[in-house]
Amino acid sequence: MPKMTFIQTDGSRREVDAPLGLSVLEVAHKHGIDIEGACEGSLACSTCHVVVDPAWYGKLPAAKPDEEDMLDLAFGLTKTSRLGCQLLITEALDGLVVKLPTATRNMMG
Repeated sequence: MPKMTFIQTDGSRREVDAPLGLSVLEVAHKHGIDIEGACEGSLACSTCHVVVDPAWYGKLPAAKPDEEDMLDLAFGLTKTSRLGCQLLITEALDGLVVKLPTATRNMMG
């Protein structure tokens, strides 16, 4: 089974199983990683914002315009920011490393 690593807000690393076909957001929730996902993956918020390790960023499919629009609302946006709900685990992403931002901005409430 593929694995992925979350770098949590305190800097600790947590490697978890990442089943094929699940999104990074779903993997996080499956393992109790503190990532909100207020819109439950419907691409209506930016609370599942993650910062992808630069070594992995080029291996990801390009962000669609709707994802880019939501990323514009994310707190602490970086050049390698993506929404966890839009990143699906594939064999090619076995070993993916993402960092959780220090804060999120929930515009849904």
